[in-house]
Amino acid sequence: MKALLDMPVSPLLLDVLHAHGHSGVHAHTIDAGRAADADLLALAHNENRVVITADLDFPQVLALSAANGPGVILFRGGNYSDVEMCALLERVLQIVPVETLEHSICVVDKRRVRVTPLPLKKKHH
Repeated sequence: MKALLDMPVSPLLLDVLHAHGHSGVHAHTIDAGRAADADLLALAHNENRVVITADLDFPQVLALSAANGPGVILFRGGNYSDVEMCALLERVLQIVPVETLEHSICVVDKRRVRVTPLPLKKKHH
């Protein structure tokens, strides 16, 4: 799996990815630190990367686009230390298959991991 780490997440997550045989880049190192969410999603989609973020806007952008990718791993539930964030990513990589991560939104917090397949279905009222 290839990943694109968004600005709110620690570059130390790259070490966790590498330990599991994956690769990644941090938005800051590819001069995309100030890129709009939609631009980061487009970049990730074009490069077949999973976005790792703490930005709650990414699922909304994906929902509006009805796209089937890129996958997103979203950290929710507060500000995490680098150590906590690395442990959470470690948990995700141990329990969620890469094929699933590449085409879903995986929301992770201290208590659980929730996976929603893409594209997101519109809710009818």
